Amino acid sequence: MPTPLEDLVTLLDLEPIEVNIFRGQSPDENRQRVFGGQVAGQALVAATRTIDESDRLVHSLHAYFLRSGDPGVPILYEVDRLRDGKSFSTRRVVAIQHGKPIFNLQASFQKIESGLDYHITMDPTTPPPESLPDYKTRMEPYKELLGEWYDRPRPIDQRYVDGDPFSRKGNPRPGQRVWIRADGTLPDDPVLHSCILTYASDMTLLDTALMPHGIGWSDGSVQMASLDHAMWFHRPFRADQWMLYQQTSISTSNARGLAEGHIFTQDGLLAVTVVQEGLTRLIAKS
Repeated sequence: MPTPLEDLVTLLDLEPIEVNIFRGQSPDENRQRVFGGQVAGQALVAATRTIDESDRLVHSLHAYFLRSGDPGVPILYEVDRLRDGKSFSTRRVVAIQHGKPIFNLQASFQKIESGLDYHITMDPTTPPPESLPDYKTRMEPYKELLGEWYDRPRPIDQRYVDGDPFSRKGNPRPGQRVWIRADGTLPDDPVLHSCILTYASDMTLLDTALMPHGIGWSDGSVQMASLDHAMWFHRPFRADQWMLYQQTSISTSNARGLAEGHIFTQDGLLAVTVVQEGLTRLIAKS
């Protein structure tokens, strides 16, 4: 029986059906809509499949979530090869279901170059991931509230540093730290590692936008959905090694929340920066 991580790798292995057109599936899970990280990861796979030079790696992506994805039908990814220059290549990807776009992504790829080097630092007070409980242990007190979600297979190992999402109610703070890694060993393929991390980057960031308001998972007072997602890939990393996802709430206004995340390797190198805006609409209480 394949592991959850092996299932995720299979999920990201798109089927080519025509030049610049790929087909992706969704996992057989009881979801009302497709997980945004899945669509982003699959779209990046589609874009990468059209890059002919292996030394050109993704350095940034910018994406918009246009419609909820239907987990019961395949997703078509159409790639537009916008430009191939001497150092950079640009691709646009549109994800389509039921004849309508549900997501679009633009990604830029660059040849590896030497140059200036500087980055912000990781929080030195962060405890190591090995000292923290895994997701199921952390969430065990809320097992009945989570229902089947509690036992769902998880390809990404998450270790919350600053408490769990339920304990945030009435406990405002500016952000959170989460250790993440793929739960298993991945092949030595930097493209796959980037796509796995793109998938994982959408798992906790939007929640961070609500943290200054002291709103937890059990509150049920906010309608949330991802609107856009941007990533910048700074340095090499392995998605199957521990990385610290250091997240900060930037703004909430006009029923939208904006959060920023910096992903560091365990030895403190800044690997990726993520910014996400999402719907944070208050639900009227009857």
